[in-house]
Amino acid sequence: MANADTAAASQAPPLALGPRLNLSVMMFLEFAVWGAWFSVLGNRLTAMGLSDSIGRIFGTMALGTIVAPLFIGQVADRYFSSEKLMALLHLIGAGLLYWMAAIPPVVDRDPALVAATASKFYWIALTYALIYSPTLALSNSIAFTHVPDGTRDFPGLRVLGTIGWIAAGMTVGLVLPMFFGDSKISNGPLLLAAGLSALLGIYSFLLPHTPPKGKAGEALPFLRAVRLLREPSFAVFFGVSFIITIVLAFYYNYTGLYLEKHLGVRDVASTMTIGQWSEMLLLPFLPVFLRRMGMKWVLAMGMLAWGLRYGLFALGGSYAVGAFYWPIILCLTLHGVCYDFFFAAGFIHVDNESPSDIKGSAQALFVFLTYGLAMWLGSELSNVVFDKTTRMEPVAVESKAVVVRDWTFATGWVDYAVTNQSNDKTPVTDWMRFWSVPSIGVLIALLLFVAFFRLRTAGVGADKEGGWKSSGDVYSEEHQSHIPSGEAGVDA
Repeated sequence: MANADTAAASQAPPLALGPRLNLSVMMFLEFAVWGAWFSVLGNRLTAMGLSDSIGRIFGTMALGTIVAPLFIGQVADRYFSSEKLMALLHLIGAGLLYWMAAIPPVVDRDPALVAATASKFYWIALTYALIYSPTLALSNSIAFTHVPDGTRDFPGLRVLGTIGWIAAGMTVGLVLPMFFGDSKISNGPLLLAAGLSALLGIYSFLLPHTPPKGKAGEALPFLRAVRLLREPSFAVFFGVSFIITIVLAFYYNYTGLYLEKHLGVRDVASTMTIGQWSEMLLLPFLPVFLRRMGMKWVLAMGMLAWGLRYGLFALGGSYAVGAFYWPIILCLTLHGVCYDFFFAAGFIHVDNESPSDIKGSAQALFVFLTYGLAMWLGSELSNVVFDKTTRMEPVAVESKAVVVRDWTFATGWVDYAVTNQSNDKTPVTDWMRFWSVPSIGVLIALLLFVAFFRLRTAGVGADKEGGWKSSGDVYSEEHQSHIPSGEAGVDA
């Protein structure tokens, strides 16, 4: 068995240095653009006087992911080369990010002006989401097209995306304050993201040529991608991914508040990067786990890590404020297993199982169902659960003036003196009840996955008596060819 693995793996040549560097830079910039502004957007909106619109504006990325990727995926599959489409989208995105950065804070907090500014920011943000979200699937499609072995080579490329996110965040925290003061409330992060998007737009013209693979006159590729759901393997995988991403929204939306309010963490942004560091360190080893354990059990381990983390969060919620600190901080390192073993491995699984002429649309379908529809539903559900598990207690009203420093080509440097008034109530949340909901959701998804998921390429089928064939029937010549890509292993 081990000899078969080694012999089959040796059939794929190593990824050459030139393409590796080219694709690595693409991944680095793709996620640096996102990481530069998204994590501090709430701070910026609060400083602008738009705190009541934070949830609505944050939801634009999920809405954009729902609408755009399927159509952009079919364009990439049928009409335009993926790298040129990437270039066009990021150049347009750079202009939209700059437009958002140029919107000034509402200094006097006039209700009519606040409403108008919030509406303007929302529609620009939604348009940008429609432009940016398809590039996530496009970057994956370009990478998978130009690597000899997606299971072996993709994790080493994708880890550069995590490094890009971390680098952008550190730039916002360490470099931009030298120019913008309190950079997280300035327009500096949006300007940084605009510059990175323009750079990636230009750089995309240097990416390997990735022509469309679909044929003229055939069914729309994204419709064919949807038909993949008729395959039980795909249906179960996409269904479970949908559930996991719904509960993923709990983590993205409320972990920062949990760390700040319940554990007393002051530097939430830096503390949260523990997850990205663990993701970066673990991702290069993903191919090893895929070969040793098989795709099914790698995905199952990723789901188990999500459940364990939410369970620890719930357990920490039963302790007094500030207690159970280090177990919670340490369990942030599980993000590497949570993300790499499920979402990164999931992209590999989609690529392995999709017909070559609709790979772009298949990746777009995965992004649509997870980062789009499921993330939006998860955001709505997490808001509902938070409201149900939170009571409001009165506090003294406190007003203080802050200086927001912005820069644009038209105005140069401008300092805005704005007064932020805190709410007269503060939320007190039953965090044990709150985190129990996603923990139970993950457990249900894990049980469904283990019980019903079967790899299509494993060649396992029902015999005449309705039972499953023995493992001796599984190791056909076709099945053996999938062992080095992690599609066999323990699941067989």
